[in-house]
Amino acid sequence: MTSRSDKDLRKAALVFYEEDIEAIEAILDAFLKKSGARCGLLIDQDGHTITARGQTENVDLDTIAALVAGSFAATRQLAHQFGEREFTALFHQGKGGNIQLSLVGERALLTSLFDDNTTVGMVRLYASEAAKRLTAIFNRKAEEAAAAKTEGASVEFDSESQGALDDILGGD
Repeated sequence: MTSRSDKDLRKAALVFYEEDIEAIEAILDAFLKKSGARCGLLIDQDGHTITARGQTENVDLDTIAALVAGSFAATRQLAHQFGEREFTALFHQGKGGNIQLSLVGERALLTSLFDDNTTVGMVRLYASEAAKRLTAIFNRKAEEAAAAKTEGASVEFDSESQGALDDILGGD
């Protein structure tokens, strides 16, 4: 069952322009440089890659995005069992590769792929910083979308009002 907030998020899809993607990618690039992670992906909670930076040549982005979204959805349900709304970070450790997932706002997941050349502590520290900066971009875009929607509704209302007044007063 989908919660009301999930439905609201789907209705309020955000549009990112070139300058937004450049800002997002700059944050991811800084994160990779500071943390030592190999790859940083920004994935929406429906399992679509928003952008990817770093060493992505041998990475099946579509598969990872879908699996990460599914993993995080399952983890959200697990969090509910513990009385939590959700867990904001998730870590998977392998023999040679690791994945750190960090919630970005309520819309996306910062997915970090890294190996033994760095530590989970470094990745968590800088992922948290990057997630805050990315959340600020997402919040700004949501505010812009809400303002545009309100402005659009106002223009539509004004247009309808003018038409009604013209009908009543006999205007052209």
